[in-house]
Amino acid sequence: MARNTALYFRLVEGKNLPAKDVSGTSDPYCIVKVDNEVVARTATVWKDLNPFWGEEFTLHLPLGFHTLSFYVMDEDTIGHDDVIGKILLTKEYIASQPRGIDSWINLSCVNPDEEVQGEIYLELHIMQDKHKCNLHCHVLEARDLAPRDISGTSDPFVRIFCNNQTLETSVIKRTRFPRWNDVLEFDLRGIEELDPGDQVISIEVWDWDMVGKNDFLGRVCFPLEPLHRNPAVTGWFRLLPFGNTDEENGGKLGSLRVKVSLSEERILPSVYYQNLIQLLVESVQSPDQGDCSLLALLEDMCSAESRQEVALKLVKIFLGQGLAVTFLDRLNMREVNRTGDPNTLFRSNSLASKSMEQYMKIVGMPYLHEVLRPIITRIFEEKKYVELDPCKIDLNRSRRISFKGSISEQQIRESSVEFLRGYLSDIIDAILGSVEQCPPGMRLCFKQLHKRVEEKFPGGASQVVQSIGNLGQQLGHGKEQWMSPLHPLIQQSVGRLRDFLDKLIDMESDVECGQTSRTLFHPSVTIKEGFLHKRKAEAVNLVTRFTFKKRYFWLTSQTLSYSKTPDWQVRSSIPVHRICAVERVDENAFQQPNMMQIITQDGETQGFHIMYIQCKNVNELNQWLSALRKVSLCNLNLLPTYHQGAYRNSHWTCCLQSDRTVRGCSRTHLAVTLGDWSDPLDPDAEAQVLYRHLLLVKDMLRNNYLDGADGAATGRAEARGPTEKGLEGSIASSAARRLHTVIEDLQRAHQVFERREREDAPNHSSCI
Repeated sequence: MARNTALYFRLVEGKNLPAKDVSGTSDPYCIVKVDNEVVARTATVWKDLNPFWGEEFTLHLPLGFHTLSFYVMDEDTIGHDDVIGKILLTKEYIASQPRGIDSWINLSCVNPDEEVQGEIYLELHIMQDKHKCNLHCHVLEARDLAPRDISGTSDPFVRIFCNNQTLETSVIKRTRFPRWNDVLEFDLRGIEELDPGDQVISIEVWDWDMVGKNDFLGRVCFPLEPLHRNPAVTGWFRLLPFGNTDEENGGKLGSLRVKVSLSEERILPSVYYQNLIQLLVESVQSPDQGDCSLLALLEDMCSAESRQEVALKLVKIFLGQGLAVTFLDRLNMREVNRTGDPNTLFRSNSLASKSMEQYMKIVGMPYLHEVLRPIITRIFEEKKYVELDPCKIDLNRSRRISFKGSISEQQIRESSVEFLRGYLSDIIDAILGSVEQCPPGMRLCFKQLHKRVEEKFPGGASQVVQSIGNLGQQLGHGKEQWMSPLHPLIQQSVGRLRDFLDKLIDMESDVECGQTSRTLFHPSVTIKEGFLHKRKAEAVNLVTRFTFKKRYFWLTSQTLSYSKTPDWQVRSSIPVHRICAVERVDENAFQQPNMMQIITQDGETQGFHIMYIQCKNVNELNQWLSALRKVSLCNLNLLPTYHQGAYRNSHWTCCLQSDRTVRGCSRTHLAVTLGDWSDPLDPDAEAQVLYRHLLLVKDMLRNNYLDGADGAATGRAEARGPTEKGLEGSIASSAARRLHTVIEDLQRAHQVFERREREDAPNHSSCI
């Protein structure tokens, strides 16, 4: 059994931010952290105190999390960026909002004493006899501590308070991963005379400074009373701040509008979802049952708000079963049969329209990337200034790109038309020439939809295609008249577009084009590519800037390959199944930012190999981390720990250990960004989310289709005539009864696992 935590957040906008620049404005952007890991960075909005971002993310967090933080920064071209303020939301607070958070929240000051991070490993046990009662505190090590010194490290030591006694460990210099292995002992005699609130042991971590005061790194506290009942506590404990002592600033730092929601799922073993999967499979493989099928029941019961997610999960489940096209055909046939006017097809928020939308996104995105990526990439690389709207032409931008002095608005429009004609022509040619590149599943889906519409509305599908031919007559009669120079090119392409649509559905095979693997993308599809800087493994003694070589990388579901240029024929490659971890690298390791490491293992008995890679910025770093983690998410050899530093000068720069093969000093991260076409298929997770939606409507299912089956269910068949009334009522009741049984079986299974979790949970109190 596993847990699946999905954290959704959207950074909408900010308002009334303070000015940080001499111009009286700021250049704000946001950094998002889950615990202490940067997971996202928004774009910078230049010279604006009321910025709008509108960027959203969904994170998959297998190990859960504690806090979600939003830092609003002011970007500076020279020196360090300024911190404007932050918002911190705990997991407990987010989980307490069943409908999620959608509100304006005031920014608070960033207090260094509150910016703690990391964990400490402790062993606590009480030694008690007739004559004495002592508490032994074994302080072993800590990891991921906050850097407090200019070197990017700290000089940590531990100070412990208990029963009016204070003891300290030794100081470990220049590290964020100290190992003390010190045992401190406290006399507990007379502890019962203290106030209950003082009967605790407080363990604080500090950064020692030769000059000035020491810096706080975090603390953890334990009540002593539970230790008497269970006199042994061992493990890693998260360091916490002293507590928020900031006074309410009354919005002086501005505010941020955010949307946040949390979804936590207990994923049962696959065998528990087989009945639900089998019921769904039978619903699309059996002869059409009209409004009495299981799919019809699902649409009737799901609310408009949940239909999008239900559609996505159904599409992914059927993709994994190789039945996505058949599933869509059943939905489309029902949609067409209950529509009276072909012009209103798929206009409603139906399960069919939502499922078609999700299928096109999932299956069609690799096709879209393959067809348009070269052209889009060239447009960005050329960086031409293109603008036809007279209200938006910026003469200052034209001066920066022209070596001949200033040019007029007319010259800008003429050059823009020339550029746009070239780009548009290339895009149209790429699309219209891509019939063979279109995924067979999409083509078959289009073919079947065309067939269903023609059966219900003879000539209806042809009329839709023919209406495209009238597109040329409509051009020039709407808004944005400055686009008229491009109309002739569009009109010339209308006939070719009709031919393209006819060719898409001109295929002989009607066989389902699906796949049953957990990986959604085809092995040959490039998930991500681009230039990165790879560190030479043998360059130990070279100056840092000479140890990195620019290489072009490609990532597919099976390999990570690279070469000198995109056109270079000789490539080196790493099989994806050998990836054990993909993690950030501490800046102190190479004095370089935005670095990641890919840890691989050639065989079960062989050692690990680390490839260090530098990205251009934190956004690119997060994108590569997420993509690499996605494709390796189901690998069997994933590591629980890693070294955030590098092995240099005969020791690890993070924990100072001299043994190159020593176990990693920091736990690995598995957070990946979800919500795009490259999400891996996970049938168990998809089925669990679908079950959660069904559980919410279990009572409705029983009331409408079981308890009142003779009335409500058959009542919906009245319009079909008396001969079909009894039959359809019976079919609806049978489908509802089977679905209700599946829901109850899964509910009982969850209750069993919940009871086991409670029984297996440790009976000692955790840190407070």
